[in-house]
Amino acid sequence: MPMFRQLFDHDSSTYTYLVADPESREAIIIDPVFEHFDRDRGLIEDLELELRYALETHVHADHVTATALLRKRFGARSVISERAGVVCADLQVKHGDRLHVGALALEVRETPGHTAGCLTYVGTDRAFTGDALLIRGCGRTDFQSGDSARLYESVHAQIFSLPDATLLYPAHDYQGRTVTSVAEEKKHNARLGGGRSQAEFVKIMAGLSLPYPRKIDVALPANLRCGADASPPLAATKLDPSWAPIQLSAAGVPELDPAWLAAHANEVHVVDVREPDEYRGELGHLPHAELMPLATLGPSSHALPRDRPIVLVCRSGGRSGRAAVDLAQLGFPRVASLRGGMVEWRTRNGAVVYGAPAGTSRQG
Repeated sequence: MPMFRQLFDHDSSTYTYLVADPESREAIIIDPVFEHFDRDRGLIEDLELELRYALETHVHADHVTATALLRKRFGARSVISERAGVVCADLQVKHGDRLHVGALALEVRETPGHTAGCLTYVGTDRAFTGDALLIRGCGRTDFQSGDSARLYESVHAQIFSLPDATLLYPAHDYQGRTVTSVAEEKKHNARLGGGRSQAEFVKIMAGLSLPYPRKIDVALPANLRCGADASPPLAATKLDPSWAPIQLSAAGVPELDPAWLAAHANEVHVVDVREPDEYRGELGHLPHAELMPLATLGPSSHALPRDRPIVLVCRSGGRSGRAAVDLAQLGFPRVASLRGGMVEWRTRNGAVVYGAPAGTSRQG
């Protein structure tokens, strides 16, 4: 059985979870809170654990994460959805990825709807659902690219499909409850359970009239920077915005709309930073896109052209955002990430091709 601790922040009613393999002493922490860094640090040290990962279920609007502090103290790798727009994260994960600590493994399931970048982490007998599914409720869907219909689909396809006995641990509870199960929520969840239809759920969510989140103006920009008390990552770089209608994301990433790229593809150098199997996979890739996986980008950057703008592409914009930041900091002034990545490109009916990249030594 894994070592397990459930911790609580009374101000935001946030649960933080510490999970560890008792043999290797390797651990993960899920949704840590800035104000409780000392508590969590002390517990990790008392239990003599090696913190490998600090996981976020989504970009929180009600508290600032302690991820940056934990990364600095323990060397833990920060983890968040590649759809979240957090380019400072060490790992930007997607549906189907797996994280290992000793003999334990957590499967990543994308459960968007509360935000576009919500994840549920699934273990052998339990799942950590963030705000996608709360005990007898769910997260709101009226900000951060929330979508009620999408949340309904996420919960039913990715959480309610788990075995009924699976324990569910949410990111919040406001009534002192600590855990639920798939069977309980399918039967008793007032919004998503009891056989409610998607249309009924959408109507319920539209009628909530919830107040503006109290801490969002502080928490959201901080969490887009992994909780670090620092300027956005591109604040110290010199970008040339004259070559295209560049827009900076909330995390400071230069982005381009797919429509502009479709009209100007012959004027730029496109670099696909996905892995080779993704490049060859079902989404295809842009015509003439050079394959350069994110992990190889820095060492290979000397081979990139400096006389043409560079547009970075990945699955949904997360890794390409990180790549754009990295290249800008390496002195490439004309760089941008394709907003929404290949997913959005395909939605807009952009041209794609399939197959392996034209062979060069760095293309894998």
